[in-house]
Amino acid sequence: MKQITTIGLDLAKQVFQVHGADAEGAPIINRKLRRAEVLRFFEKLPPCLVGLEACGGSHYWAREIAALGHDVRLIPPIYVKAFVKRGKTDAADAEAISEAVTRKTMRFVPVKSADQQAAAMVLKTRALLVRQQTQAINALRAHLSEFGVIAAIGAKKVATLIETVRDETDSRLPKAARFALTEIANQIEGLTRQIDKLEREIVAETKRDKDMRRLATIPGVGAIIAASIKALVPDPDGFKSGRHFAAWLGLTPKPHSSGGKERLGRISKMGNPMLRCLLIVGATSVLRRVRGNANAPQWLVALLARRPFKVGAVALANKIARIIWALLTKGGTYRNAGVANGAVIA
Repeated sequence: MKQITTIGLDLAKQVFQVHGADAEGAPIINRKLRRAEVLRFFEKLPPCLVGLEACGGSHYWAREIAALGHDVRLIPPIYVKAFVKRGKTDAADAEAISEAVTRKTMRFVPVKSADQQAAAMVLKTRALLVRQQTQAINALRAHLSEFGVIAAIGAKKVATLIETVRDETDSRLPKAARFALTEIANQIEGLTRQIDKLEREIVAETKRDKDMRRLATIPGVGAIIAASIKALVPDPDGFKSGRHFAAWLGLTPKPHSSGGKERLGRISKMGNPMLRCLLIVGATSVLRRVRGNANAPQWLVALLARRPFKVGAVALANKIARIIWALLTKGGTYRNAGVANGAVIA
């Protein structure tokens, strides 16, 4: 019997599908494994190439299987899809993974350590709480508007609405409405405390980590963006250039070229949406200080003169992404004489 050299493992919660092939690509094994059987199966195999689709639990399995001496590689699911012959089954997916992992031009996802996953979990928890806080604030505003109670735009103005809800002397709110809205107000305040607690920990970690401190010297990059980059980009050296990194984040135009004609559309919006959103928000904060600033770079002033504000923010986010990649791969800190006063990108 020929020796298995390549394994395609289709992950699941309880039932896993394994497809094994020899050095020539001929299938040798195709079977199902229960969750408790997976590591015992790989313990008995000689070292081989193991491919997995990158997903939430793939990094854990990659670390466990690699500890047994195997070469484990994670593949973006979108790249595996092209190798599925027909139909969607676990066996077909495992076979497609086994074939895709052997391609010389295939791109792989770096395996994250447990600490990197934990750092990303802090950021994802904060993002979840921020979404819940926004939902609660919107609900409070909507319900109070039914009784003619409104407040200025902005999260900081919500305190006025909460005071109205708790003011028993205000006759505009019926008793039942005040009872219900008090619970929403309590939820908003509780979420605010939880978010502040997480943000203090993120800022403290940024001050301890030298890479995050260097990233924070870039205008438009704060503790949240620096921590997100550190947690979600484990291997910046895997990108050939800053443009490749920006393209991975979905900040470059999507090409629609054919017949020798180059056509570039809107940004692709591929990659991690949270990172892309944070970079655009950071770029927006910088652009707000450009107008009327004598130290502002001329290319940004000219950009805002001929393009909408949000288009300029995306262009600046692209540039910030390239600077981030340069600092992570080449070292150093961001240096620009024009940034001392409030910051613009040169």
